[in-house]
Amino acid sequence: MNVPRDRCDQDQDKGLPPSDFVETGIRIMKSRTLGALLIGGLVAATAVLASPVAASLGRTSEADSIRFSWSRTTGVNDYLDETWWAVRGHDTPDNFVERLLSIPVGAVARGAGAGFQARVSQGTGLPLPESWSIATAKNSPFITSVYAETPRDLAAVLGFYRTELGKRGWIETVLEPDRAVITFTTPRGPILLRLSRQDDRTIAELSLRRPGIANAGLLPRPGQAKLMLGNTSDAAAVITVADQIIKLPAHAGENLADSDSAAAEIPDSQKIDLPPGRYKVTLKVDGGAAESREFEIAANETRGLLASKDGALVPMRLY
Repeated sequence: MNVPRDRCDQDQDKGLPPSDFVETGIRIMKSRTLGALLIGGLVAATAVLASPVAASLGRTSEADSIRFSWSRTTGVNDYLDETWWAVRGHDTPDNFVERLLSIPVGAVARGAGAGFQARVSQGTGLPLPESWSIATAKNSPFITSVYAETPRDLAAVLGFYRTELGKRGWIETVLEPDRAVITFTTPRGPILLRLSRQDDRTIAELSLRRPGIANAGLLPRPGQAKLMLGNTSDAAAVITVADQIIKLPAHAGENLADSDSAAAEIPDSQKIDLPPGRYKVTLKVDGGAAESREFEIAANETRGLLASKDGALVPMRLY
């Protein structure tokens, strides 16, 4: 299926929520004048809090930052595919002046983060836990899913989902305590919650399979799992998984999550078929430090892994 996808930078200029695609980096630069930065930062924070979804400041900071992006692809027969992802950064200021300067910056980042959470909840109908460091969401004819990494412990995250999903009247039907896997029965169909603890963070995945027929390029082999790799950064990246090394030029496959057609255009060299299980994945972006994660992927699932502009590995459930 060929589906149109337009870039709407003019929406940013008008201060309107983007209709198709916006990539926004929220970062605030340190100013030579303390007073000017404080005033400017507070004004910017007020604007973000007033309309967080439309926030687009495009500045930088060493104190706190958030980079987020979303896309919307439409086509014939009511085809709709939406994608969101965000990476949060927290750096500790070195001295009193930097800590003071970080106050308005933090307000901007918090406002942008709240707007991102509201946008994800509105688009997917699924909750996103607070204090996340990486968050992604997908709403397509084949899957509705939310992924989050948070420093909160597993028990706290499990309690959050039980409370939030219980408010919706969704009934917990299956529990595997050793793996923190829960299925909720909902009017939309069974929703699967998977929680795991890794190093100093809890990884939460909430997903609802949908009946749409995906492009063959997106589908895993029967009984297998599929990884699709992309690079949104301006530098070359190397991803290592299951003893396979995949080299990705800058921006190779950066749009793989936008639609099933975009995923189908990814070359076979950026696709890996694997037996279901848990895998260690290492990302190395030129000029940055290597980052390693472990991911669990089940049979008949497809997951996208993107190298972000911040050098973070961003996972996303695609099918």
